[in-house]
Amino acid sequence: MKKTVKDIDVKGKKALVRCDFNVPMKDGVITDDIRIVSALPTIRYLIDGGAKVILMSHLGRPDGEPKKEFTLAPVAERLSQLLGTEVVFISSDRVVDDKVKEAASDLKDGQVMLLENVRFRKEETKNGADFARELSELGDFFVNDAFGTAHRAHASTAGVADYLPAVSGFLIEKEVKFLGNAVENPKRPFVAIMGGAKVGDKIPVIENLLKKVDTLIIGGGMAYTFFKAQGLEIGTSILDKDNVNLAAVLLEKAAAAGVTILLPVDCVCGREFKNDTEFGIYPKDKIPSDMMGLDIGPETVKVYGKVIKDAATVVWNGPMGVFEMPNFAKGTRAVAEALAESSAVTVIGGGDSAAAVEQFGLADKMTHISTGGGASLEFLEGKVLPGIAVIQDK
Repeated sequence: MKKTVKDIDVKGKKALVRCDFNVPMKDGVITDDIRIVSALPTIRYLIDGGAKVILMSHLGRPDGEPKKEFTLAPVAERLSQLLGTEVVFISSDRVVDDKVKEAASDLKDGQVMLLENVRFRKEETKNGADFARELSELGDFFVNDAFGTAHRAHASTAGVADYLPAVSGFLIEKEVKFLGNAVENPKRPFVAIMGGAKVGDKIPVIENLLKKVDTLIIGGGMAYTFFKAQGLEIGTSILDKDNVNLAAVLLEKAAAAGVTILLPVDCVCGREFKNDTEFGIYPKDKIPSDMMGLDIGPETVKVYGKVIKDAATVVWNGPMGVFEMPNFAKGTRAVAEALAESSAVTVIGGGDSAAAVEQFGLADKMTHISTGGGASLEFLEGKVLPGIAVIQDK
């Protein structure tokens, strides 16, 4: 068990908090503030506890240079609105300079300030000790609440913990609880659903899950690599050529472990990769040579839906098809609806799966939606995440 903000005395202390404010923007306007909203419980707890709160985050990929389009100024403005109090923001190309230090030391108990984008400094992604020390000098203790970047050993996610005692915020606590319990201590039957395009990206996750799950459901583009491994015709469907043999090995490992791997029994195939293309439904062994699989078919939806209905724990990472196109979103929507209606513990592993349940208006029906795409994948692989490893144990 890791220490959280509840395990320390915060009153009158300066809390240096790493959040994940890497929000989507268009023309300087935030288009989705879910990551800001997700950080509010920790921030409010610190404010109410009388801490002086200094927030830091990255935004986009400015590549170690101060680029105006990646400023966190709009985040400070949105945070001020959500908290109902002014969030002090001082734009600095250096992130930490004399003006920033002065503002931090002038903070009163319960006040909040936000630093400029930590990736304006190239030392951030290199976990530079000097930059980590500069950041640490602003606070009395470090709170990591940025699960989305916990798999990166950066100055603001891990390096500062060399100089300050580190605890987690409520968001990381929740992520570790749900993802950890789902994988290490699941209620059974335990079902994992893997989608997305590339098998290569998910192989370590699949290998780890084969030791833990009762059933592994596979959909999305990666299904066609598994079909190829079974000697089936896949037409012009996406193929991860480098991993056809590995897909065959995974099928053998599953059989040896007594784990059921479910692949689509039918597919929605299109002539081209666009929404208004000619399309039809075909059994998995009858995919036309001049068409590509773009979604799971209705028979597959029935099979997957029954397994989900009978599950006690479900972890889902990756869509069943090209859900961004309405004609090929039915499979992903059906899986999301099956999860919403299920009585199982449902954990959505960030990324496209999280975007899909949001798009379908089903987010509030899930037990937990991870805020980290890459981080949740690495967690499901069984890896130790640097940003969590640095947090003190209870």
